[in-house]
Amino acid sequence: MVSSMRSMSFIVLLSVFCIGLMVTPAMSEGTPADGFGLHVQAPHMMADGQVGGPFHHYCKGISNEIIQCLLFPSTDPKAPLIGVEYFVAKDLARKEVPLITWNRNFHDHEVEIATGRVLILDIEDKNKVAEIAAAASQTDGVIYHLWQPGQKVPDGTVTIPNSVGHKFRTE
Repeated sequence: MVSSMRSMSFIVLLSVFCIGLMVTPAMSEGTPADGFGLHVQAPHMMADGQVGGPFHHYCKGISNEIIQCLLFPSTDPKAPLIGVEYFVAKDLARKEVPLITWNRNFHDHEVEIATGRVLILDIEDKNKVAEIAAAASQTDGVIYHLWQPGQKVPDGTVTIPNSVGHKFRTE
């Protein structure tokens, strides 16, 4: 119950933050592409075992339990979309995803943030950054890379990298 409340608090906090970044007079005319205002940078452990990135994640909350991020190799306005990552409340991810699948594809954001490799960018208020990091620590992540390094175009290959410092769960 406490974990569930913490997860819910995280999603509400992060969603309010993201919504605050996207408020405009034409908000009722929005699209699903609006609101990806939270900017996070992190490397990924690629499928071949190499560290890739760091990748720029632009994120927004889509429910009280899930945040989705668009992944880019740089901040260049013409950078290709190379993947997506979902932040899922831990209680939901750990209830819905079998342990063997979780260990292969998911990672604990608390563990990832503790490595010091994750940066929350474009926010100067250090207290707000700490608040967001604490909230993100209440989620698990799953990453899908859609455009592989070195390719001129995406060819349909999808890889599932993990976080650098990923630790397998036993329960």
